[in-house]
Amino acid sequence: MRAIFIDRDGTLNEEVGFITDPAQLRLFDFSAEAVRLINEAGWRAIVTTNQSGIARGLFTDEFLMRLHEQMKSSLLQQGARLDAIYYCPHHPDFTDCDCRKPKPGLIERAARDFGLDLKECFVIGDRYSDIEMGHRANAHSVLVMTGMGREEYKIQGAQWLRQPEYLAENLLESVRWILDVY
Repeated sequence: MRAIFIDRDGTLNEEVGFITDPAQLRLFDFSAEAVRLINEAGWRAIVTTNQSGIARGLFTDEFLMRLHEQMKSSLLQQGARLDAIYYCPHHPDFTDCDCRKPKPGLIERAARDFGLDLKECFVIGDRYSDIEMGHRANAHSVLVMTGMGREEYKIQGAQWLRQPEYLAENLLESVRWILDVY
């Protein structure tokens, strides 16, 4: 079984900082089509996201669950289904977890839950931490130019130890490339 792991903020939805009000969650116009293509190809569509706002006291686990249900419902209304959402609630300074990107704990847990072969999976994100998470788990990676992607790649990309397999304008272009090539 194969999956495409999708970063949330800046990749699936607009980057607005910490989302503390459901009205702040704005999916990109192309997100539903991208997820629908993943579904139609028989791949799992799984969101992985760092959510340190919980550790910072900006919102609760319950708020995040409601927000994610809203996101899944919005996508479902457009014919797109997320198979799962995995998140890290820890503060960046907390080092005793395996789930904060770029650590691979989130996708390793998904691999166990869904019986995935990570060598056949992709991570799509707008940050190097997404790309590095994929590489640490022996998955492939695509960097999108939405969110923080363009700026992060322009400023730091030349110094990255491992490059993404592909650079894409957005999530939809990423998914199309993956499904065409793999």
